[in-house]
Amino acid sequence: MFSWFYIEGILILVGINLMVVLGLSLLTGFTGLFSFGHAGFMAIGAYVSAICTMNYGIPFYVAVLIGGIAAMLASLFIGYFTLNLKGDYFCIATLGFGEAVRLIFDNLQYVGGARGLPGIPLDTNLTNVIVINIIAISAMAFLIKSRHGRNMIAVREEELASQAIGINVFSYKMTALAISALYAGIGGALWAHYLGFIQPLMFQLTKSTEMTIMVIFGGLGSITGSVVGAFVLTFLPELLREFAQWRLVVYGAAVIIIMITRPQGMLGGMEFSIKGIIRFFRRGGSKKAKDTVNAAEKGGAQG
Repeated sequence: MFSWFYIEGILILVGINLMVVLGLSLLTGFTGLFSFGHAGFMAIGAYVSAICTMNYGIPFYVAVLIGGIAAMLASLFIGYFTLNLKGDYFCIATLGFGEAVRLIFDNLQYVGGARGLPGIPLDTNLTNVIVINIIAISAMAFLIKSRHGRNMIAVREEELASQAIGINVFSYKMTALAISALYAGIGGALWAHYLGFIQPLMFQLTKSTEMTIMVIFGGLGSITGSVVGAFVLTFLPELLREFAQWRLVVYGAAVIIIMITRPQGMLGGMEFSIKGIIRFFRRGGSKKAKDTVNAAEKGGAQG
């Protein structure tokens, strides 16, 4: 059996991945922009927050927020030049951005270069990861249900029609990218303060791909799907760790099966809500009571 220490570690990783996946879900799932450069935003958040706590003694929460804001500022720069690109060109541009950020840190000796940056304070724990995730999910749900969230969905569904009815398409794309980068930067900052060591190799293209798979696996256009995707695809490789040689094969097979059987992802745009759960149980209770009455009437008729 797994020890609590081990499970706690996986739950922290779920929370860190969920931060990045939530941001990516807003960009890809709700606004329709595919990005393969989110590892670059994670790297900016991780390195900036680590420098803040190590070199300047800035408190953990403030350093995490600064890391997220630094990633957001970088997204405004890259978004200004690339968001007008059509088709797959934006995706390719983000891919190049992610690799460029990694190579910059790889050659920046101030943060250790290719050797990496050790000695980062281990401030990330399960409690602060849960608190930050609850705030992040609530803020995302509020945004999606607002007029601005509906405008982002309209941009995803039909960009030209959205522009025709007065929606500022570029502005909403930029907003989605900035918020997405903020979440990724915070996720990177939490990761740095959980591991205590970071190096550029940790922010390769495979990291961006992993996050994108979680979004698609859970379901595009669904916050609940992002939670499910991050939870399942973080836990699954760990549960299969004893089958070290086969676990990535099983992981890949699980993703392929889901994509074949449910191309829209596990939840496919559906959302869980407290009201929906209560309504479900009330329907179940009503159906049970109705069946009981019908059975009693049937029994009386036979008597």
